[in-house]
Amino acid sequence: GFSKQMVEILTKHGVAFSSFDIFSDEEVRQGLKTFSNWPTYPQLYVAGELIGGLDIVKELEASGELDTICPKAQKLEDRLKSLINKAPVMLFMKGSKQMAKCGFSKQIIEIMNNTGVDYETFDILEDEEVRQGLKSFSNWPTYPQLYVKGELVGGLDIVKELKESGELLPVLKGEN
Repeated sequence: GFSKQMVEILTKHGVAFSSFDIFSDEEVRQGLKTFSNWPTYPQLYVAGELIGGLDIVKELEASGELDTICPKAQKLEDRLKSLINKAPVMLFMKGSKQMAKCGFSKQIIEIMNNTGVDYETFDILEDEEVRQGLKSFSNWPTYPQLYVKGELVGGLDIVKELKESGELLPVLKGEN
């Protein structure tokens, strides 16, 4: 019950946290009581320092201090903006430059490699939150997705059209 309440409070406040099941390791369970000089669970630690148990966390929540003490989880939109701007040319795809994991990604990698322009990739198969979130964020339902200077260029069809019209290189260089 107390652990559930602690998790609910931390979640409600958007705190980035992980947990350890003290029932999974009796040595840790007993040792942490001695180490922290705190006899009960749950115990909240921030940056390796004991904050306290549920009662302390409830007091911190009531006073508004909890939000200043605990690290916030990065909001998905902020994370997506950061990823999109990680490099001047950013490709979200299935797989990586070295190993595309679908035909469309393989085709776009071949086109990109032939331009000679430096670019970074992000494997959407490694992160379901980004995979789903980016579709909504960009209002583009499929992958791969190509971004230049933080702006969506489009998917494979658009990149093929730009290549055929001779506009791909200027677009990748941010000249358009």
